[in-house]
Amino acid sequence: MSGYLSAAEALPTAPRRVLIAGVTGSGKTTFARRLASAWDLHHVEIDALFHGPDWTPRPEFLHDVEAFAAEDRWVTEWQYTSKGTDRFLPPRAQLVVWLDYPYRVVRSRLLRRTLGRSILRTEMYNGNVERPIWRLLATRDPDENILAWQTKTLGHWDERMPEYAERFPHLTIVRLRHPREAEAWLARASTGSAS
Repeated sequence: MSGYLSAAEALPTAPRRVLIAGVTGSGKTTFARRLASAWDLHHVEIDALFHGPDWTPRPEFLHDVEAFAAEDRWVTEWQYTSKGTDRFLPPRAQLVVWLDYPYRVVRSRLLRRTLGRSILRTEMYNGNVERPIWRLLATRDPDENILAWQTKTLGHWDERMPEYAERFPHLTIVRLRHPREAEAWLARASTGSAS
């Protein structure tokens, strides 16, 4: 679709509510944090709202999503669409930044992140840590293996973004095809020249 803005194009307005889209491993959370800092937005890490202790889904997840979506200024990762977040997030968002990177980039990022977190037993949210490496090697179940999940969902945004653009015509969508484009766009955003 030709309606997406590129890294070099100016935004039509100064957005206050932003969704960061992209496959697992594209760096949505890091990008969202950086954009929140640049634009003084409240960053809500949606994984932390979804996962309770022991990776158990939190029953209040959608209530929490609805509550922050009603706020005036926020940025979050566009995830859990199958869990109902589309009822609240795209209708309220003004901007989508789509991190549409090549497979080799997202795969290498996910491998580094997963291995690092697993080896260091890094706590992420609500007491959860990355599953041990042996569990990744023992299964190809996408619900148990983040690498298999990435493979399963690689084409999600290519398939769905045109539909989202049609369903939510108020959204401005910026498509960034490489981390270099993302860095250039963030640099402009940080100086206030992205809008």
